[in-house]
Amino acid sequence: MTQRLILASNNAGKLKEFNQLLSTVGYAVHAQGEYDVPEADEPFHTFVENALQKARHAARLTGLPALADDSGVCVNALGGAPGVYSARYAGEPKSDARNSAKLIADLAAHADKSAYYYCVLVFVRHADDPQPVIADGRWNGEIIAEARGEGGFGYDPHFYIPALGKCVAELAADEKNRLSHRGQALRALVEKLK
Repeated sequence: MTQRLILASNNAGKLKEFNQLLSTVGYAVHAQGEYDVPEADEPFHTFVENALQKARHAARLTGLPALADDSGVCVNALGGAPGVYSARYAGEPKSDARNSAKLIADLAAHADKSAYYYCVLVFVRHADDPQPVIADGRWNGEIIAEARGEGGFGYDPHFYIPALGKCVAELAADEKNRLSHRGQALRALVEKLK
């Protein structure tokens, strides 16, 4: 029997990716917008707290199990910034181009360009679940000033993977999903849900 699961997001790419893996453990994933769930506030300074907030919000408004992620790019020379503020690093409104430009400018004076993408997934069975299932993933790389590739989103054109000799934006979608921080976290979550 398949159980409905609310994704605390309306991102079509995430919805497809999550459905592919979570269907193997009996879940059919639905975007929160299908249930008129507005986006939750993300007031916290950690990925796990923000993801937990979003998952509980979606579960509370739908009465169904919910899954949320919080992710971003963390740059070592910048003390982990932009981190949880990755999507709004250059302020409102959200802009991938402005965020990347600010990151490149902030990193210009630093020799260390190492960074990592980080993702936390939180699954709750109900809004007040005392034992949320939490999984995370990390993808190491470095930030380069010159954008490369047409795929992906966010910082992907500037996130270089030395072992591959490519930026994330140059990877095919299936390769990115297999290697990425989100893909790692999702596979770890599936193992925990088994």
